[in-house]
Amino acid sequence: MSALPLSLSEALSNRFGDRYSISQALREQHGRGESHHTPAIPDAVVFAENTQEVADIVRLCAAESVPVIAFGAGTSLEGHLTAVRGGVSIDLSRMAKITRISPEDLDCTVEAGVTREQLNTHLRDRGLFFPIDPGANASIGGMTATRASGTNAVRYGTMRENVLGLTVVLPNGQIIRTGGRARKSSAGYDLTRLFVGSEGTLGIITEVTLRLYGIPETISAALCSFESVEQAVAAAIQVVQLGIPVARMELMDRGLIKAVNAYSSLLLKIEDTLAFEFHGSPVGVQEQVEMVAAIVAENNGRDFEWANAAEERNRLWKARHSAFYAVVSQRENAKGWSSDVCVPVSELSGCILKTRELLKECSVPAAILGHVGDGNYHVVFAVDPNNRQELDEVAAINKKMVQYAISVGGTSTGEHGVGTGKIAYLRAEHGDAVDLMAVIKNAIDPAGIMNPGKVLPN
Repeated sequence: MSALPLSLSEALSNRFGDRYSISQALREQHGRGESHHTPAIPDAVVFAENTQEVADIVRLCAAESVPVIAFGAGTSLEGHLTAVRGGVSIDLSRMAKITRISPEDLDCTVEAGVTREQLNTHLRDRGLFFPIDPGANASIGGMTATRASGTNAVRYGTMRENVLGLTVVLPNGQIIRTGGRARKSSAGYDLTRLFVGSEGTLGIITEVTLRLYGIPETISAALCSFESVEQAVAAAIQVVQLGIPVARMELMDRGLIKAVNAYSSLLLKIEDTLAFEFHGSPVGVQEQVEMVAAIVAENNGRDFEWANAAEERNRLWKARHSAFYAVVSQRENAKGWSSDVCVPVSELSGCILKTRELLKECSVPAAILGHVGDGNYHVVFAVDPNNRQELDEVAAINKKMVQYAISVGGTSTGEHGVGTGKIAYLRAEHGDAVDLMAVIKNAIDPAGIMNPGKVLPN
């Protein structure tokens, strides 16, 4: 049975018909993401089909002080979707229209439920693509709300740099539009950046205007292996410091390579590995390749394995994107715990070495991977969600990783967001600025109904 006020339940049922549900199975699906975090299910789920419907749902919930949680593709990793205080999950997956594409201006506007793969499939015939690639086929609204980045961030930036404007439903049901299609503006506060990364705690993003890019004339990818993680990281740091504009530069330690081989039926060398992708003109790509090859050789990297055909490149990056599931698949009934920190590139080697030391005595399968071009790396653990001892052990390792990253000028989360999983570290990273965040939250959402229990400490 739903715990919602009867008046609200009846109003939502009358307004949305069979798109309003209190089904136990559907509620459970909407109360969790992809990771180890304990699910907390909403009292009801409503499928919205446009911005006005989202506003209507929020307005009805606000009148009863009932929490609302936006749901996109369900791929989050830090507990963003858990309904810690019950309430209504607003499923935006049916808001999947690509409403405008402007090839001349290299931008587009999409509804929040459009996924990145759907968008790029639609753009391909126009010679365009959207580069932000967190791995999962996440929704654009969710990627915006968590300020996602991924494998292409070293060259193309994150969602922060690639969102031009938003349509947002505020906690009182008001609809606002932020930003615009102009490439720069000095008019008023930058509200777009305020909502990008707000994780649904200030409003629900329903439309996003994005920067687009032309598909590169030449794309080339390569793998190279190293005797140690230290050598691989040293090579990556040199590539960054020399300003070589690689599109992707991914670290996969040998434990991950072994897991990926088994999961994706590959035969990669089981060694610490860097994966590169190069974009540009034929001459530009060749120049990048030659410079990177020289750096790899200086750091005792072994043979480049090329993947120039689209099918080979896709297979390579599909394997990289399956890393989370590859690690988790090593244990039956395991769940993934993905830690995520980002540090200045000059501190990357020390941080990864520190992490390797922490993992030496770890009792659960774990692997290091990362977008080392921008100082962001992850450790994926395969944990038994019912084993308190394991969870405490991994939590202790995660805490030490995060504390060390912050101590050298880094962040507790480079791209996964705060959710519930990183709340404890926010004040250590931002100090008294957390108080200003709370003032902003209280000013916009005084009743505290927007995805409560996320980002800010209670």
